[in-house]
Amino acid sequence: MTETLDLLNARLSAGGHTKDIGLRLVAHGDNWAELAFDYDPRLASSAETGILASGPIVSLIDTASGAAIISTNAGMQSMATLDLRVDYMRAAMPGRTMHARATCHRVARNIAFVRCEAHDGDPGDLVATAMGSFYFTTE
Repeated sequence: MTETLDLLNARLSAGGHTKDIGLRLVAHGDNWAELAFDYDPRLASSAETGILASGPIVSLIDTASGAAIISTNAGMQSMATLDLRVDYMRAAMPGRTMHARATCHRVARNIAFVRCEAHDGDPGDLVATAMGSFYFTTE
């Protein structure tokens, strides 16, 4: 599993939006993963307030959810997000690192189910919660 997650970390920094946002694997366990990215003013929804836009937060949640699935014995396989519901509790504050910790609750034959919590430094003061289902595109 560690080799698989090392491969995931390499992919996060290889290119695309995950590299642009700066996503990185922070920690993981048997069915969970935590990813983070540092504050970047380019990701703010408003230059005046500096509050983060929702897009990078959704990308963080979606990618952390996939990493949680990979951390199970499902391993590194191709998957697509079927459904991702994100409930925002409050705005992410400027200058703070965003974290998302996702837990995979079930892996069925073709679908995995995940819950995720996102915060900007205090896990007790959530920015958002999410639930998602992910479809394995290969067998």
